[in-house]
Amino acid sequence: MSRVEAIDCVADFRPAVERFKALYHVLDAEHLAYEDFAAVYAENLQFVDSFHAIDGLDAYIAYCAEMYANLKTISFDFKDEFIKPGEAMLTWTMTYAHPRLNRGREISVEGASLLRFDGKIHYHRDYYDGGELLYEHVPLLGSVIQGLKKRMVK
Repeated sequence: MSRVEAIDCVADFRPAVERFKALYHVLDAEHLAYEDFAAVYAENLQFVDSFHAIDGLDAYIAYCAEMYANLKTISFDFKDEFIKPGEAMLTWTMTYAHPRLNRGREISVEGASLLRFDGKIHYHRDYYDGGELLYEHVPLLGSVIQGLKKRMVK
């Protein structure tokens, strides 16, 4: 495949990436419609992150509904994207506020999503620091984690 053909081929996959980004720009506790997810994800979706492994679109939507129900705010700022036929990697900053974490103030986490697709996404894996996302912001546990981090760099 020539370089020009490869560029054309990647352009064919851009709509799947753009649908993914559009979905995460509008998601919140009030906007979790099945139709929105089904436009992006295949029924046989496999989702993996630092805390979960979920099989199936319905199970993923239920997970999102549970997760988003307690958030005050959430937003994603997509940065870099690397696309090749059937696969993409996107980097992002997620900013969210949860009433029981960080005294309800916003928390920002850097991460990346690996997406595999054939029209719709059938594999979605998120990479991020679980401590940065959650543990460091839990009362008492957060100070222990911070102390451990400081000791490791000495």
